[in-house]
Amino acid sequence: MKRLRQFRITAMALAAIFAGLIAGPAHADKLQDILANGKLRVGVLLDAAPWGFKAADGSDTGLDIELAKLMAKDLNAELELVPLTGQSRIPSLLADKVDLLIAAAGATPERAQQVMFSQPYAAVSLGVYGAKGTPHLDDVSGLEGKQIAVAKGSTLDTWLTDNASGANIVRFEDTPSAIAAYLAGQVEFFAENSAIAVKVAQENPGKGIEIAYLIRQSPAHAAVRPGEQNFLNWINTFLFYHRLNGDLGRLQKRFFNEEQNLPHM
Repeated sequence: MKRLRQFRITAMALAAIFAGLIAGPAHADKLQDILANGKLRVGVLLDAAPWGFKAADGSDTGLDIELAKLMAKDLNAELELVPLTGQSRIPSLLADKVDLLIAAAGATPERAQQVMFSQPYAAVSLGVYGAKGTPHLDDVSGLEGKQIAVAKGSTLDTWLTDNASGANIVRFEDTPSAIAAYLAGQVEFFAENSAIAVKVAQENPGKGIEIAYLIRQSPAHAAVRPGEQNFLNWINTFLFYHRLNGDLGRLQKRFFNEEQNLPHM
């Protein structure tokens, strides 16, 4: 009888485990959640013109903002813009504080271990910028000893840390702080993407900002949490459709002003 009871207990335990395997862990599909709830939460940068910034009338605009609006329209969902910093982008996404990121995010192998990236939706260059007449450097060794302002935790911060150890990297909490330090003369250079550098040059014509060192091309990608393949598939289809009909090209021309390039770009 004892062996029979043990057999029954074991059989029940195995049945419970098998049932759990069949059912699998509960997992909500983000795309279906958005369609059901009618709300889309997008993490953006609102302090990084022309990706995201405040217009003269106080409204939120920028390439990322307008792209998010277009996405919400196609999903027939109410858009909630969630302002983030460069450092808080991925942690906020992983904590499910936002449904996706459209926040000038570059894709790297390290970041791809944490999130899933879409196909690119815009293309920019990364570089180190200085005053008018700054010599154009062909080798990263030329940055040795140079003071370079950068937003903490950004792609530029990571690249400079890994590749320009001889540079004096001055880290700031966000992009506006790094740019302000450069404009105030506190540092010699700042590191940013070309879209932001062009905007800074336009808004500060007296500074005559020029590129000192071109790092590399850096496409921008949307990002979703790991496992959200259905949502990622939809985003890629959305981007493909709006690339074909010219919407992405028009947004990039509108906000990046491609016809006004910086010298040596």
